[in-house]
Amino acid sequence: MPSTAKAPAYFHAFENIAMERSEAGVLTVRFHTGGGPATFTGRLHTDLPRALFEIGDDRDNRVLVLTGTGDRFMTDIDGPSLGDITKPAEWDRTIAEGRRVMQRLVDLEMPIIAAVNGPASVHSEYALLADIVVAADTAVFSDFPHLTFGIVPGDGVQIAWEEAIGAARTRYLTLTQGSFTAEQAERWGAVAEVLPLAEVLPRARELAEQLAARPRLLTRYLAITLRQRISRRMAEGTQLGMALEGLTAADLAHQGQDT
Repeated sequence: MPSTAKAPAYFHAFENIAMERSEAGVLTVRFHTGGGPATFTGRLHTDLPRALFEIGDDRDNRVLVLTGTGDRFMTDIDGPSLGDITKPAEWDRTIAEGRRVMQRLVDLEMPIIAAVNGPASVHSEYALLADIVVAADTAVFSDFPHLTFGIVPGDGVQIAWEEAIGAARTRYLTLTQGSFTAEQAERWGAVAEVLPLAEVLPRARELAEQLAARPRLLTRYLAITLRQRISRRMAEGTQLGMALEGLTAADLAHQGQDT
């Protein structure tokens, strides 16, 4: 059940991120736009690394449940709100925020459970990086924005997918802008459980409460131990990946011109 204690100020500080914590310390973080399914925006890109810092700094958070709103995890993106990505100064900010999101997520000192409540075609890596992924049978994972916009997917999605579904599948699905279902992800080992949509969040919270009941240091250090490889890979890979993504973004302003 939700905690009756006064919520920390940061719970209400971010426009598109709703937070709720149980008595046991299970923090549910839900992406939304106006209370409905989330559209990824420049505001969310800026707010998310700040929210993750606050979440990680609060030791009353023992387990994180990450989910979306309604019948989808995240499928829409407001490209113009991200700024002019062809300009180096804009991309410098994008790199800083993007790297912090990925590193802070994988370095959270608490178990993470993703409750994937439907399709995840925008930032599916946020869900696939979780320690336990519980997905709706309607969930489909893909990477809509990068190739659609004409830029390299270098912001960590390439690393998350490789870790979740394997390098060969990641290369194939990235190059062909393909997708994979929750059932496929379960067979490949990326998803732990596939359930009807109505059961996804309750099951994720059930698992989270079980983890939160364990000794505090045990859950913290389990998370750190199990994510050492992915933390290292993220630190090594996002710097180059986002630099190359930025080069392809800058090239958008020059396509069609003589070289």
